[in-house]
Amino acid sequence: MDSREALVALNLIDNVGPVRVRQLLEHFGEAPAILGASRQQLLQVRGIGEETAEAIASWEKSVALSAELKRIAEFGCRIITQGDSEYPELLRQIYDPPVVLYVRGELLTKDKNSVAMVGSRMTTHYGIEIARKLAYQLAYLGVTVVNGGARGIDSAAHQGALSAKGRTLAVLGTGINICWPAENKQLFDRISENGALITQFPFNRPGDKQSFPIRNRIVAGMTLGTVVVEANLTSGALITANFANEYGRQVFAVPGRIDSPRSKGCHELIKQGAKLCEGAEDILSEFEYLFPPSNRPASPAETGVLAALELPVNEQSVYDTLSREPISIDDVIRRSGLPSSAASVALLSLEMKRLVRQLPGKLFVRDH
Repeated sequence: MDSREALVALNLIDNVGPVRVRQLLEHFGEAPAILGASRQQLLQVRGIGEETAEAIASWEKSVALSAELKRIAEFGCRIITQGDSEYPELLRQIYDPPVVLYVRGELLTKDKNSVAMVGSRMTTHYGIEIARKLAYQLAYLGVTVVNGGARGIDSAAHQGALSAKGRTLAVLGTGINICWPAENKQLFDRISENGALITQFPFNRPGDKQSFPIRNRIVAGMTLGTVVVEANLTSGALITANFANEYGRQVFAVPGRIDSPRSKGCHELIKQGAKLCEGAEDILSEFEYLFPPSNRPASPAETGVLAALELPVNEQSVYDTLSREPISIDDVIRRSGLPSSAASVALLSLEMKRLVRQLPGKLFVRDH
């Protein structure tokens, strides 16, 4: 048995979580040695009591490892562990990173530039539209959008990121073979083709009141910050925000109507110090280091090359409407002939490339 298989087996044993596995690895050195240890040897490890020692020593009675490995192979997913370069770097840094991750799809190095976007399952039209728009803008600019694939805000954010042909990851609170909610099957298929489905839970594990908060810590742990789009005071999205706070990550909250119960959770977060988020620029301004000078296209002033040679069509259309004289966003939309959402995304991208500068009052000028 190799280390990966041993870690899968440990993940299948009840009440042996990531913290205990870490303590066992510190003592025994490698995962197969843990499974080969006697009950007496296991009891010598700090934090391991009688019940846990017995469960590990007799693991073959309760764990069908070969059946789980067969399911992994047949389903078309794979296992990654903390020793793999693919394992999310930010997730490694939390107190209790998952022992193994089941992954369907692909995790890329650029997913380190990821933001969680979460909210209530029961939403308003406003919440859905804002989630789609924010996710679209972030994904368009190369930020990976992460959440739990639930109904409502989660699904809208995934859809927005996919519309921008960007990357999105769904962290499940179930086994990877369970699609919950059932109506998201097609969405999950698209996510696995343009990102990944991820879970720490073994096959056939249903979702419950325990599994979803466990999932939420992964969402917060693997991202640079968490954006709460719409949430009431009892929403699970606030659990994700609390984890983000605990991990020292930035929390953003989108304001809503003061008389809407769906916005009370967001307003509470803002009172507690979350950054008020009115658009993607409020999120990106916290992470300007994602766009250091080496990552930005040189401006025309620096290269002498016209921006037309470098920019996508929409960005070029918007760039052409601008000069050194400030103009309003309404004028940009009118002159470029683009829909307002496309013009806003293009302006945001041009700002990130340092080709355009926004002035107070939503006025824009060329920045060179």
